[in-house]
Order: sequence, then C-alpha cells, then structure tokens
Amino acid sequence: MDIGLLLPFIILIGAMFLMTRSAKKKQQQAMRMRDQMQPGTGVRTIGGMYALVKEVHSDTVVLEIAPGTHAVYAKNAVGAVLEADEYERIVNGEPEHDDDAPAVPDDASSLISDGDTGKTDLSKTDPSADDAETGDAKRNGDADSR
Repeated sequence: MDIGLLLPFIILIGAMFLMTRSAKKKQQQAMRMRDQMQPGTGVRTIGGMYALVKEVHSDTVVLEIAPGTHAVYAKNAVGAVLEADEYERIVNGEPEHDDDAPAVPDDASSLISDGDTGKTDLSKTDPSADDAETGDAKRNGDADSR
C-alpha cells in the first residue's frame, strides 16, 4: 500500500484524538470544580443566576437563590464555583475601586466650563452672507429665488 493514501487517514485520526482529549480534560476540570462545592459556597449557574450552596448530594445540589428560598439543581447546572469575596462583590453590588483610574462624572454637566453656556446655534442663516434679503426670500419659499 502506498503511504500517500494512508497519510490523510492518519492525520484525520490524529486530529480526532486531540479534539476528544481536550474535551475530556475540560469535562474532568468541570467535575473537579463541582466537587469543590460545599455548603456556604457561592456559585453561578449556567443560566447566570448567583446562589449559595445549602446541601450537596450525589447528582443534585440545593441552592439558596434568595433568603429563605431554596431550589434543587443538577450539579451539571453549576457553571462556576466562586470565591467568597467575588460572590459577595457580585451579589451585594460592591464596585471594585481602582485608585489609579480617572474619575468619571455621573452626568455631562461637569464637562462644560462655567463660562460656556453649552448652547449651539442651530439657525440656518449664514452670518457671513452679504445679502440677508436673499436668505429671507429662500426661507419664505419665493419661487423666483429658486
């Protein structure tokens, strides 16, 4: 048999092997992450909901989605196990403070200097035009000025 005929098949089989191997690694990593869940841990579900773990069972997990409200989820529905400080920051809405970042004003009024009124002249007259009557005639719709 000619090696030229076998080479495409060998490359195809090798590519399939590499793809399945990386997918298997990701699955194992996700399983390890889900095994780290303990009661009191903050999690994010694959639907984007943040909750606290109350109980962990073999295939399911009980999450507290609001104070006093519990729901049973499949372990596979947990998208990420969060660090305690990250969960608190997200849930309580505490913004990250960066002292080096420039301050951004809440509104645009602080971007205008005190002497500037901020008004723009939107009139259609051209102040450099020599003949003001011609401009008035055009605005009034005179037929002979067209």
